[in-house]
Amino acid sequence: MSATGEVAAGRPGRGRRIILWRHGQTSWNVERRFQGTTDVELTGTGVAQARRAARLLVGLRPDAIIASDLARAAHTAAELAALTGLGVTQEEGLRETYAGVWQGLTHEEILARHGEEYAAWKRGEPVRRGGGELETEVADRAAPVVLRHVEKLSEDGTLVVVSHGGTIRTTIGRLLGLEPHSWESLGGLTNCCWSVLGEGARGWRLLEHNAGTLPEPVLGDDD
Repeated sequence: MSATGEVAAGRPGRGRRIILWRHGQTSWNVERRFQGTTDVELTGTGVAQARRAARLLVGLRPDAIIASDLARAAHTAAELAALTGLGVTQEEGLRETYAGVWQGLTHEEILARHGEEYAAWKRGEPVRRGGGELETEVADRAAPVVLRHVEKLSEDGTLVVVSHGGTIRTTIGRLLGLEPHSWESLGGLTNCCWSVLGEGARGWRLLEHNAGTLPEPVLGDDD
């Protein structure tokens, strides 16, 4: 999904933007191990991903950066901060979903031990994975943090939010006004890829999702 021509060209009057950026790779990502709120550091590859992405995102001229206080997100955000000169405001509310006993388990172990719970979650049912948070509870804590910082922007300002895959997906779903059972339709984010929301006449619009390059103009009738 590509950004509008106005967003890509950076012309005045485009409205505010939110860049939701997932952290770089960790060893638990490679092992397909559920991290949740466990504080896992970036791998060397993750640091390189963050540096590459930061060199692209600086071109969107961010005005503010906020990040989860977990190391993998905070260290990703630091790469963009180094290029922009902006400070990073760390927010506990942007942490990944707490998933109780699922945390530390591989994908295969979760299926083997909690298969019914996993299947119910994938069907869109409200499930406390591992006895942890509901997805709606994650949105309840994360989306207000994002909106609070958006309110501080100028009318054309850009906020970068460095967070986690599950938290980003629930936040996007909430800001777009989607029903929680449909949030799964928003595909996951690759490490260090991002999604872009822009202000439209009827609220927030999804302009880019799981992007790893800068936006291009929409050439067609849906601009």
